[in-house]
Amino acid sequence: MTRRLGETPWFDAALAWYFVTVWGSGFLATKIGLQHAAPFTFLTLRFAFGLVCLIPIVLLMQPRFPAGRELGHVVVAGLLMHAVHLGGSHYTQYLGVSAGITALILSAQPLITALIAARWMGETLAARQWAGVVVGLSGVALIVWHKVDVHEASAASLIPVTVSLAGVTAGTLYQRVFCPLVDLRSAAAVQFAVTIAALAPLAWAFEDLRVDWSWALAGSILFLVIGASLLAVSALHTLMRRGQATRVTSLLYLTPIFAVALELPLFGVVPSALSLAGIAVTCLGVALVTVRTFLPARGAPS
Repeated sequence: MTRRLGETPWFDAALAWYFVTVWGSGFLATKIGLQHAAPFTFLTLRFAFGLVCLIPIVLLMQPRFPAGRELGHVVVAGLLMHAVHLGGSHYTQYLGVSAGITALILSAQPLITALIAARWMGETLAARQWAGVVVGLSGVALIVWHKVDVHEASAASLIPVTVSLAGVTAGTLYQRVFCPLVDLRSAAAVQFAVTIAALAPLAWAFEDLRVDWSWALAGSILFLVIGASLLAVSALHTLMRRGQATRVTSLLYLTPIFAVALELPLFGVVPSALSLAGIAVTCLGVALVTVRTFLPARGAPS
């Protein structure tokens, strides 16, 4: 009864399932939002609303704000995870690349994270976990295969999503390494502010800040700000602090499953047999990576 909530056995599992559910649903919320505002304008509105939501929380709870070198690290992590990652992925879809190709490229993040973590972060992965990373990526490919249209993907349109992949991978690992003790509330406020400063000039210069105001736009922004940018990103960073980077990021393989499941009631898209097979393969891959019998990091006690 005296244990903190974060120390209970089910806490990590609850955080993980929340993150996967919201992150997967976010693809559809983004699809709706981009119908009413161009990508940089949409993201500027999203983070401006997020900052408005955070201000009273920060004033009420008065968390410790990063300062000095830590502040610089928080700014860099925020620009990578928000401005670079979301700006790139949104702009790719805006140029006409299908959600299938975008999701497939971004789903390479766990594989890249595994390579980086094994080479430079001292994480030792069992052969089973390496197999799980590859199996999970294969499952995602099956899930989105029916949406992939290679003819629509020019070299120019694939550059932004490639930059997006590099941004989210680098930003997630950067914050884990250089900001391990930062308060997530104050860090989010700083990161939202610098993201607005980076994206608003692009929205004004290239999109004239044009917005088709609607309830659908408001709903997508509300969901993405509260559910994703505030709560889901905090859940991801909390999980990264508590477990292996590869195990945590492998959860991203599960996000297309929720996107496929929600497309049926929202857009009437029936998943194909290949997508259903991909869901089973993806779940197997994630299970291989995240099962608790993993090897300790080099230098860590057994």
